[in-house]
Amino acid sequence: MTNITLTEAAAKQISSQIAKRGKGLGLRVGVKNVGCSGYAYTYELADEQRGDEQRFENHGATLLISPQNLTTLEGACLDFVTEGLKQSFQFNNPNVGNTCGCGESFSLKAGDGKGVAA
Repeated sequence: MTNITLTEAAAKQISSQIAKRGKGLGLRVGVKNVGCSGYAYTYELADEQRGDEQRFENHGATLLISPQNLTTLEGACLDFVTEGLKQSFQFNNPNVGNTCGCGESFSLKAGDGKGVAA
């Protein structure tokens, strides 16, 4: 069974963004082919759950993830962090091997056999 979690800080940020927007079910997260290292996370507020998506709930907030992204995100924890003036969602993902210098993209650990459909 896939285990993906989020911190209380991430849950509060998701709830805050939905409240500001005036509607929404949760945060849709995914992975796409891009960047220096190969993959990058995607985030968008979602109004409904798509038929094939899995739903993960922690601290009163919802994450929606498509089946093709589940293995890449297995065991990951989504956090919302503040570093200086920058605030952003960040994954602590045990499947990541390396990240690029700008921190926007990543590669998977070698030999894990996990693929991502973009």
